[in-house]
Amino acid sequence: MDALFASFGCFGPLAVVVVVYLLACIKVINEYERAVIFTLGKVGIHPKGPGLIFVFRPFQRAVVVSLRTVVLDVPSQDIITRDNVSLKVSAVVYFKVLDAKQAIVGVENYYYATSQIAQTTLRSVLGEVSLDELLADREKLSARLREIIDSATEPWGIEVSAVELKSVDLPEQIQRAMGKQAEAEREKRAKIIAAEGELMASEKLLQAAECISKNPVTIQMRYLQTLSEISAEKNSTIVFPLPIELLRMLDRIGQPSRE
Repeated sequence: MDALFASFGCFGPLAVVVVVYLLACIKVINEYERAVIFTLGKVGIHPKGPGLIFVFRPFQRAVVVSLRTVVLDVPSQDIITRDNVSLKVSAVVYFKVLDAKQAIVGVENYYYATSQIAQTTLRSVLGEVSLDELLADREKLSARLREIIDSATEPWGIEVSAVELKSVDLPEQIQRAMGKQAEAEREKRAKIIAAEGELMASEKLLQAAECISKNPVTIQMRYLQTLSEISAEKNSTIVFPLPIELLRMLDRIGQPSRE
């Protein structure tokens, strides 16, 4: 019995060291994460996780990669458009890692690399369009940016799901010029609408005149209707009806006779 306790006393510290080592090798990987295992510098075939995994240190090393969608805020970039307008444009890039192994092996820092390719693509693409195209076709430009950035990050195992232009900061001079242009455009539309209204009114008056000229009694009925409306609205007004034929006769009398 004494020999048994003596042997246990010899192997006891070793057992404690082994238990502590095994506990240190245990690593918990979340559902949205994957662990890329390097064994003596060589990468494993498939990433491990989620759940409980063992990393036998120092012979193995685990690099944990998140598979969740990352929201990358692209800072404001100085853009010179095709029509030589200087402005600042910021954007937001949504991407996620599809291949954890390739994201670690294919590029040194996939987050920084995606940020840089997003900034350079934003400057190059928006520099090829005019200011009007930038303000009017933002959805089309966003789709083009997403396609270019996604094709560049695809070898890294990264998928770009969306690119949105967040803000466009225009210089104060351009804002004043656009305000004047918008005001002139509104005045133009107002004049066109007024002219169209006058044209429609003249056409309706012409139609009414043609309809009245077909029956002389119509003008008399309209005349009496006007008197009725005036008497109902303004009771203090006195109206003296004067036949139009009398005015025409007086006009003929006043003209000099031709010999």
